[in-house]
Amino acid sequence: MKFKPMNQKGVLPKRRFPWIFPGLFVVVFSLGFLAVHESHNFKIAKNLEIFTNTIRELNLYYVDTIQPDKLVKSGIDAMLNTLDPYTVYIPESEMANFRFMTTGQYGGIGSLIRKEGDYAVISELYKNFPADKAGLKVGDKIIKIDDISIKGLPLDKVSERLKGIPNTNVILTISRYGIDKPLVKEITRNKISISSVPYYGMIDDETGYIRLVNFTSSAYKEVREALTDLLKKDHPQSVILDLRGNPGGLLLQAVDIVSLFVEKGQEVVSTRGKIADFDHTYVTKLNPVDTQIRLAVLVNRGSASASEIVSGALQDLDRAVIVGERTFGKGLVQTTRPIGYNNQLKITTAKYYIPSGRCIQALDYSHRNPDGSVGHIPDSLISSYKTLHGRTVYDGGGIVPDVKVKENDFSPLTINLYVGFQIFNFATRFASQHDSIPGPDRFSVTNDMLQQFLEYLHSIDFSYSTGSEESLNKLIATAKKEKYYDRAASEFTQLKTKLSHDLGTDFEMHRDEISQLLKSEILGRYYYQSGRIQGSLPKDKIVGKAAGVLENKDTYKGILEGNMNTEEKISAAIH
Repeated sequence: MKFKPMNQKGVLPKRRFPWIFPGLFVVVFSLGFLAVHESHNFKIAKNLEIFTNTIRELNLYYVDTIQPDKLVKSGIDAMLNTLDPYTVYIPESEMANFRFMTTGQYGGIGSLIRKEGDYAVISELYKNFPADKAGLKVGDKIIKIDDISIKGLPLDKVSERLKGIPNTNVILTISRYGIDKPLVKEITRNKISISSVPYYGMIDDETGYIRLVNFTSSAYKEVREALTDLLKKDHPQSVILDLRGNPGGLLLQAVDIVSLFVEKGQEVVSTRGKIADFDHTYVTKLNPVDTQIRLAVLVNRGSASASEIVSGALQDLDRAVIVGERTFGKGLVQTTRPIGYNNQLKITTAKYYIPSGRCIQALDYSHRNPDGSVGHIPDSLISSYKTLHGRTVYDGGGIVPDVKVKENDFSPLTINLYVGFQIFNFATRFASQHDSIPGPDRFSVTNDMLQQFLEYLHSIDFSYSTGSEESLNKLIATAKKEKYYDRAASEFTQLKTKLSHDLGTDFEMHRDEISQLLKSEILGRYYYQSGRIQGSLPKDKIVGKAAGVLENKDTYKGILEGNMNTEEKISAAIH
């Protein structure tokens, strides 16, 4: 609306809306602008007040006494669940576990436990730590801790009771297979520091192997020591760095591990987020150990975060051939922020980008579906990038290996044997009857041992079902419900007979994979985690594929230069 000027008497002319004044537009416009600008902060303040009022009203009027810690934690957890799975609330009671995840250190007895019925069972021991020195064995069932029964106690509560301040004692009452009476073990807790490199060695005359299982504060130091030792003693022509199943950890450890293989000053990763001050580019600052040795990095769907930084950076810099399966796709950076009373908030603050410029984040948490689920980055948003030597790589879905090798899919029988702890239980029986076995490089599961295992399964009336049988049973149930079963009863009966499994037949069909898992479990009883890893290498097809690539210099060079761009070419060159 256009306002008319005052008349000569200094009086405003009559207006259509006499209640509107010129200055009011300025005020309304300004307030509107501020309302839009400040609406986000106002919403935060409003909802914080609503949350506080809710707690107050519950405390005053709820029929039972509320538990503030539990109530608030549930509310915070539910709130954070709408974001991404890595932004989490860490109450003071869980800080010990958090420190263990980042440092690999805690005060305890040095064992892993699993649930069996109402009790906890020792599932793994760490060599030369308190539980091992006290004579505990894998398979021991914990009955009491400090003379208090743990029957029915959740596993996390059992774990809390086993952990504690170093140099304090804990008394365990255990039940052991083959011994009638319970055993009592007094164990002195100690500072437990789990190795990031549980095994390294030579897999053949020319190829070294290093297994890195996490990126704790000692990861770089341990990988460097392993690499240096291999180069000094065994003089390998190539090295395999195995990151399969490695969930990640500390970003700086990943940068330093890359520095072992590339020149100082190379960009490894950059972080970008909402707060510009948090953006940073990380370059190698340490002297390399070897920039020329042929290098392969093994990855799979369990390789995430820092594992993807290492494998992705080495791929982008054309320094290593990546072998295995597509990685998990976690390109989000977390920062831990104190929120009072020794509680912490681990919050996603940025995404990380590797040297080619690509982000490896696979899931889009910022645009959830109406049902709350999230989807993968759509193909339409995936972009191509170039490595240092011009190879094409892509973002939006983890690290895609240069040489793709699918890990074995286990049969239903083998899966049932493993998740039902039958392989574990048989290994416990075996270890109780054998004081020693040959070393990991010489031990093998014999036909006689497999026969004993099969007889053991028959003795406990082991049963299982296949996917085909489960699907057929569902179909039969649906057919009966819809009154169609009687029309095809004979066909259903015939199909059920044809699809029914036989333990002996299936066991023989899948004896190789059963043998491998049984070998791994038995080796763990005598030679710990390192023995498991060493014993698995001879029949590990991904390790074998990587060794073949490294052995063939032309293939290795062709992949890094972009000349080997089909699986057929690579396979032909290796074989």
